[in-house]
Amino acid sequence: MTTKSFFSRYRTAFIVGIALIAGLLLGRAFFGGGSSGSSAAAHEHHGETGQIWTCSMHPQIRMNEPGSCPICGMDLIPLASMEEDMDPMSVHMTASAMKLASVQTMVVGTGGGAGSLRLTGKVVPDERRVYAQASHVAGRVEELLVNFTGETVQKGQVLARVFSPELVTAQEELLEAHRVREAQPYLYAAARGKLRNWKLSDAQIDAIVAAGAANGVIAILADVSGVVVEKKTDLGDYLKRGDVLYEVADLSQLWVQFDLYESDLGSTRKGDTIQFTVRSLPGKTFRGRITFIDPMVDPATRVARARVELNDPQGALKPGMFAIGTVQAKHLHGDTKALVVPRTAVLWTGPRSVVYVRVGEGQFRLREVVLGAAMGDDVMIASGLKAGEEIVVHGTFTVDAAAQLSGAPSMMSPQGGAMPAGHDHGNM
Repeated sequence: MTTKSFFSRYRTAFIVGIALIAGLLLGRAFFGGGSSGSSAAAHEHHGETGQIWTCSMHPQIRMNEPGSCPICGMDLIPLASMEEDMDPMSVHMTASAMKLASVQTMVVGTGGGAGSLRLTGKVVPDERRVYAQASHVAGRVEELLVNFTGETVQKGQVLARVFSPELVTAQEELLEAHRVREAQPYLYAAARGKLRNWKLSDAQIDAIVAAGAANGVIAILADVSGVVVEKKTDLGDYLKRGDVLYEVADLSQLWVQFDLYESDLGSTRKGDTIQFTVRSLPGKTFRGRITFIDPMVDPATRVARARVELNDPQGALKPGMFAIGTVQAKHLHGDTKALVVPRTAVLWTGPRSVVYVRVGEGQFRLREVVLGAAMGDDVMIASGLKAGEEIVVHGTFTVDAAAQLSGAPSMMSPQGGAMPAGHDHGNM
């Protein structure tokens, strides 16, 4: 049998054999390693005894060590491991995971302790020591002897001179009464009394009598000593009786008014001691007591002001200076049973406030609480916690993220639920 006839006779069987061999080779190439690969992947995800790290935004990411998410770049967080005998309403974290995530806890205690409250304020004149220097007669300003704000004046100092037609008549009446003072002493006393009502001193009245002529000019004398804080008239102005020429303030005693936000009102009260500094006097600390707190909150700024009175005879402080103070904030009504926790322990979401309470070794459960007054870096717990319970005070967001990933109750899902599937970025 020739070779050609052999291939012709067994051609069909030869082609079928070649096809079977090729199919086996291709099947091994595509599917031969599938079993061992699946076994390795299962071992990696389910047989690993160490901590698994994942992304809070992309929980499908699983890593054997901390790092960054390959999708969004966020820091990976430890994946909570749920055991069969563990409370399904709590989240579990290993000791190594807590250490890497810097999770810290503290035992809640009572005692009515005080927190440090930082306040900002401003130096202002004492309103009780600000005076309106007015003209006691109607007339024209002939001379101003104090011409700018900030000038210091002394009580009895001549501030201005005013010409008054009414004064001319009163001076002439005084001179006429002086001539008949022996016969009509009451008339003379009445003429002098009229001028005293216009705030003329006895020396000024005696000067008019000694001059023997009426000139209609009156000197306006300073009623108090202090600093001119506002000048309200100019040379040549016509004044009515009672018009203000200057505002004079005694700056030997000042107020420092500190802003109290609504959240601070419950923990600050009259009599509290406050220490404060001003930038222009570095290294110098002032101390005072809160003598007054506004009974109303300013509707525009949403703050009330706490007042501190301060004697400053040397003039070290100036009105308008900004102050930074620290006050030891106290509990409402001196409640010695109040619970105080750091602000970092509390998560806020709309009307709800929650903390994580330790319920076992590495186990934490969500707890809703009602907040009281805020005190600087601390906040008072009105209800929801008991003394002696241990809560998370640092790394709270990490614990909450782990709770969300494990399906336990969390800040955004108080009833718990299935693990999130992450963001859908669409098909590329």
